[in-house]
This record gives sequence, structure tokens and C-alpha cells, in this order.
Amino acid sequence: MKNIIRNRTVLGVACIVLSLIICFGLTPLFNDAVGAKTNIVRVSKDIAKGELITSNRVETVEIGGFNLPDSVLKNSENIIGKYAKADLYKGDYILNTKVSDLPIANYEYLYDFNGSERAISVSIKSFAAGLSGKLEPGDIISIMVSEYGELKETISPKELQYVPVLAVTAGTGMDTDEYANKEDDSIEKDKKLPSTITLRVSPEQAKLLADLEVKGKIHVVFVYRGSKENSEKFLEEQAKILENKEQIAQGNEGENKEVSTDIESTENTVGKDDSDAEE
Repeated sequence: MKNIIRNRTVLGVACIVLSLIICFGLTPLFNDAVGAKTNIVRVSKDIAKGELITSNRVETVEIGGFNLPDSVLKNSENIIGKYAKADLYKGDYILNTKVSDLPIANYEYLYDFNGSERAISVSIKSFAAGLSGKLEPGDIISIMVSEYGELKETISPKELQYVPVLAVTAGTGMDTDEYANKEDDSIEKDKKLPSTITLRVSPEQAKLLADLEVKGKIHVVFVYRGSKENSEKFLEEQAKILENKEQIAQGNEGENKEVSTDIESTENTVGKDDSDAEE
């Protein structure tokens, strides 16, 4: 009985000590952390995407720093004189991913080509053929073509199994993602009716797409939408397909060259034998 009472006494004392530590030790530290203040830069006037950020459009304010993302910019020197990469509205915090040192160009996806690849647009000849308006930049698609050629075949070229989408463009000439911040209801219909898709391809793929555009009806087959790392895996697989096709073509060209050489050699031999016979 005494041991039980003694154990309960020890347990009670331990609980009291623990509660005192929490109340007078950890709680003040937590309150200090929650109540800590920090200065950040906040938008004071709306800033449009691509607009130069000037001092009269931002302000420095003091707010609670608890749970504040690390990407929030706190120094106006890191913001003023840069360009907005997205629309910013009054009261918004400014993240480091929302500003750029360089001016934002229209259709910036066309600015990172180095000459080894091509951008080509193909027509979407029906709403269904373009995946019912659900395509987005960055999607990986396959190209299927119906009513192709004189035999009106349906084909799915291996060279176009995995193709990245650069843009989806409506009949107005505007990319569909440009409608995101538009408030004019009159353009809503066009937003849902893409007219062309722009693809990033190799020169060989561009040539094939141009032929398919003329001789058949192009249909988009959705493959993947997600992380850049996974998208690259599809593109690497497509690159292997193109490389194998090129190697096969070179092999066939070499064989044809050898046959041509053999024929020429045979002709020369026959001609020489005929000449010897005449002598």
C-alpha cells in the first residue's frame, strides 16, 4: 500500500513539474514566436503581368512572421525595378517566383529555341479532334490522323507518339490561357473553341506534321499532364524512336549504295568482256 501511495505521489509531482515547465517555459517561447513581427513588401496598387514594378505600387508593412513562407520578399530593393510575372492585386504579398529581372515577352515559350527544334501549329478541324478544349500548355499528346491519303486510312505515326504542347490558340488568335483574367463574357465562346495547337518538334516531325495537315484530319490523343520530370521521360522515349528510325534509314541508304556499286561494277565488267571479245 505504501509503495502505491509513493508511486502516485511521485507521478503527481512529475505532472506538476511538467505543467510548470510548459506554462512558464514553452508557452512563452511559443507566444513569442507567434507574436514576432517582420517587415514585408506588399502590393499597394494593382500590377499587370509584364508591368515594371515601381515604388509607388508597393509598400512595406509590418505583419506577424509566424508561419510566413520563405518565398515572401521582405526587401523593396529586391522588387522595385523588376517585372511582374503574373497579375498582382492590392494587398497581395510578393513572392520571389512572381518577379523577373527581364521584361516578360508575349509568347515567351518561343524564346528558348536554339535552332535544333521547331515550333509548328496544326489545325483542329473539329471540337472533338482537339480534346474538347481541355488541352493545356505542357501536356504530352500523341497525333492520330484519319482519312489520310488516297486510301483514307487512320494512322498513328511512331514519330509523333509523344509530342509536347506549347500553346492552344482560339480562333481570335489568342492563346486560351490568355483568357484566364479576362472579364469580357463575349469571348467566353471563343475560349472554348480552340482552333490550332502549337507543338515543339524536331525538323523531321515538323515535315511529317505538315504532310499530315494537308492529306488527313489530325486528332489529338491525350497522354500525360504532370511534373516536368515525368514529361521528360516521354520525350526521351520519343527521341529514341526518332533515333532508331534515322539509323534504319541510314542503313537502308548504305545498302542501296552498295547495290548501286555492285551493279556499276557488273556493268563495267560486262563492258570490258565485250570489248575483249571484239578484239
